Amino acid sequence: MAAVAPAGGWSARGAGAKQRPATLSAPEALEDLGAEAVRARPTGIPQLDGLLGAGLVPGAALLLGGEPGVGKSTLLLQLAARQAELGERAGRAVYISGEESLAQIRGRAERLGLLGPGLLALATNNADEALGVVADLGRSPGLIIVDSVQTLASPRAEGIPGSVSQVRTVSGELVEAVKRSQATLVLVGHVTKDGQIAGPKLLEHMVDTVLYLEGDRRDYSRVLRVLKNRFGPSDELLVFTMEEQGLRVVDDPSTFFLGARDASLSGAAVSLALDGRRPFAVEIQALAAKSFLSIPRRVALGFDANRLHLLLAVLEKRLRLPLGQSDIYVKQGGGLALRDPGLDLGLAAAVLSSYYDAPLREGAAFWGELDLNGHVRPVAGNDTRLKQATRLGYGPLFHPGTCKTLDDLRRTLFGKAAS
Repeated sequence: MAAVAPAGGWSARGAGAKQRPATLSAPEALEDLGAEAVRARPTGIPQLDGLLGAGLVPGAALLLGGEPGVGKSTLLLQLAARQAELGERAGRAVYISGEESLAQIRGRAERLGLLGPGLLALATNNADEALGVVADLGRSPGLIIVDSVQTLASPRAEGIPGSVSQVRTVSGELVEAVKRSQATLVLVGHVTKDGQIAGPKLLEHMVDTVLYLEGDRRDYSRVLRVLKNRFGPSDELLVFTMEEQGLRVVDDPSTFFLGARDASLSGAAVSLALDGRRPFAVEIQALAAKSFLSIPRRVALGFDANRLHLLLAVLEKRLRLPLGQSDIYVKQGGGLALRDPGLDLGLAAAVLSSYYDAPLREGAAFWGELDLNGHVRPVAGNDTRLKQATRLGYGPLFHPGTCKTLDDLRRTLFGKAAS
């Protein structure tokens, strides 16, 4: 007679094999799940809801990275306070910190004007205490913030807090626990000196959404980017300004990074950049000055230095300009760092404007990628940039549809000065 598996479990094959536990989860029909079980809850920040796709999804795990001091803890404390203000609509919110004491968290919340009866906090470095919060809070909708995963230690892993084994174990246990609950988990991750989220790459694979907050600590602007998102687009971003009351969302960042500018000065060009699906008008500044060094300086702030060297070589070769005798400095105004190839044409216009010491036409805007032959190539989102430039009232517009080569650009902008 064939062997029969014990009730509620599976029999093991072969002598000495371990029997599988009798508490294995059984598959369920997805259509039988109630809509309430998967319905996202609002964050209390409408723009953040759009960034995430819908809001805070029950059972979801998010990872937030960023440089030290950029504002991660401030943003998440604001998020916890908004959840507390929503009350029963959002559930309870607990801010778990392994870096600050309760007195420090309270002082920061008071300074930001976020103190309220529903804002809960826990200061601990014990991963089991954080798991206990998930088990308690997870029976109903809620938000659990762990700041940061590198500060927690589990007795089931070797090494000190922040080591690869500890980060893997702690994050794995927290994510697994929240998947079986109605709560949403937000993990803060430290970054390395290269700007990558510290710990095993597995950490980014385990979570549903990866966010990155960037910006210069000496500047007032911050950009929150989505690097991965299972519930919405992964190419969105939000722009914030750092104020006394914390981070405030910039509703229309299309001209936020321009600031006050004088169109009568040479070496400055407005370019329509695209970051994700959002178009920005940014100012590109350039300074070309005679060099007295054997190797002229090349300085790029907010640009890839290698791309600057490539574009300067194209300008020198195709337009026969002696740029090898000049120091070249370029930067993006407003502290924004972009890697959009569509900035090539604006950068070239700014360098030529400084080289000839002639201002560009007032209201002119540029976008387009330059190839090694000096031709202007189409870029992604051309129609989006065109609509945004028209909406903002820019003109004339220089882009792949109106400007074919670098020589066309120079003749149009600096006909007499270039001769």
